Amino acid sequence: MAERNKIERMYDTVAKEYSETFSSEHEKKPKDQEILRRFAMELGDKNPVWDFGCGPGQTTQYLQDLGIEISGMDLSERIIEQARTIHPGINFRKGNLLELEFEDDSIGGIVAFYAIVHFTEEQVEIAFREAFRVLQPGGLFLFTYHIGEETIALEAFLGKKIDIDFMFFNTDFIYNCLKEIGFKGIETIEREPYPGVEYQSRRAYVFAEKQACNNPRKRH
Repeated sequence: MAERNKIERMYDTVAKEYSETFSSEHEKKPKDQEILRRFAMELGDKNPVWDFGCGPGQTTQYLQDLGIEISGMDLSERIIEQARTIHPGINFRKGNLLELEFEDDSIGGIVAFYAIVHFTEEQVEIAFREAFRVLQPGGLFLFTYHIGEETIALEAFLGKKIDIDFMFFNTDFIYNCLKEIGFKGIETIEREPYPGVEYQSRRAYVFAEKQACNNPRKRH
């Protein structure tokens, strides 16, 4: 399994540069905005809501601006410091998506934009099981990832020397993993990359629900 502290060290190293580069990324990505608006609408009055792998808080802030009471969590303390500075009105805390410090059935909604990009397939399954565990029945899970089969080993990022792998995932693997864990209403929305805006990989947004016994969520 990928070293968890390696991920933390990498984001600690590039925290300032990462914040400067990605804090306003949704402004240039209309599909992100559409998907986040849909997430906010489908959440209804479910709460609390958490942004896991929140980085400098760009997604957290976007959802708060839509009226969602939301908090953010990230593995990197220095990234969290950046998020708190940029978005002082939002609660941010350090935490690990692979070992969530939340009670079972305690969260109404989870968003996780590219939070699994450094995980092995085994770690992805752990992260999904943790998300399922902490979601309330009827709770909504939205996450994103890069579509593909490759792993990219990076030795430099945002002008800093690093040592980390970026993982791409097969859509069948992601779907089957969610289904096996027990998620329902799984929907994958794919898009091509925006030229000149982001890394040129195909992207996927995934909606999934921890189904409530008496309130199945329907997809059309």
